[in-house]
Amino acid sequence: MSKILIVDDEEDIYNLIKRYAEREGYETKCASDGSKAIEMCKTNDFDAIVMDIMMPDVDGYTACKEIKKIKDIPVIMLSARGTEFDKLYGFEVGIDDYVVKPFSPKELMARINVIIKRNENEINNKENIKVDNIEIDTLGRNVYIDKNKIELTAKEYDLLLYLIQNRGIVLTREQIMDAVWNYDYYGNDRTVDWQIKLLRQKLGSCKDKIVTIRKVGYKFEV
Repeated sequence: MSKILIVDDEEDIYNLIKRYAEREGYETKCASDGSKAIEMCKTNDFDAIVMDIMMPDVDGYTACKEIKKIKDIPVIMLSARGTEFDKLYGFEVGIDDYVVKPFSPKELMARINVIIKRNENEINNKENIKVDNIEIDTLGRNVYIDKNKIELTAKEYDLLLYLIQNRGIVLTREQIMDAVWNYDYYGNDRTVDWQIKLLRQKLGSCKDKIVTIRKVGYKFEV
């Protein structure tokens, strides 16, 4: 059973997350501030951490940096602040995902599921990711469909890898732009659409796995 640490100084928030997480079959532990979370990580093994930023004593950013020095545990950051700076700083300190309050508990569970599965895959197989008939050699940056290698540009590879790592989750164009093109890129949504079109052409029989979510973005379905 996977174990999740929930860190939030608002009792209603961590009780809500705890209830949904336990429905998903996760074991949960809770901490009300960053300093307690750091101490708990010293003596416990967690598969993921859901942590608020604004907390008394030690904030989420600081706690994340300290925890990463102890153990490499995936961290999903919760915040009422959704500015580009806040997100960028979060990724700089080592978080794996950023969720803005108010949030959907079901979407948060989906993100936790993806991160835990992705982390398990990376631990079990650091060289290959296999989803249906698509296989990615992450060390060689090669992609195979039905054992046949397909030629992708560097950006097409990054885009496909990001979609597959977040399979089952609806990703907005902004999220894709931030993850694949980075925060210093000043393109627009049409860049994502055009790159998706090119990638689909190269995926052949697997092109329909990339599903367009109208007015939102894209999802990789398995």
